[in-house]
Amino acid sequence: MTGRIAAAGTIFTLAPALAWAQQQGEPYGYGPHMMWWGGWPGMVFGPLFMILALAAVIAVVVLLVRWLGGPWQGTASPHPAPPNRTPLDILKERFARGEIDKDEFEERRRVLGE
Repeated sequence: MTGRIAAAGTIFTLAPALAWAQQQGEPYGYGPHMMWWGGWPGMVFGPLFMILALAAVIAVVVLLVRWLGGPWQGTASPHPAPPNRTPLDILKERFARGEIDKDEFEERRRVLGE
């Protein structure tokens, strides 16, 4: 009994597929008037619209990421210089790095007037 029900269910399920396979004409409805374009315009404008749609999606994603990411600083250095550095600060840094000796540091500090 169970086998007959399974066989009937299989036939009932596959019957539309068998009828569709015997259909004459173009498969899946494709043919000379695919998508109602009537031939060559569909081959030209179809890919063009696809590229435009893809560009629009990319633009939206880029703008969304920029908006969510906050303001862009635009500095090339990962450690930007602290603001309002005086010439004496730079001189002290050079002395600390060993680029100049004590005599040169004192002389330049006097020239700066501090």
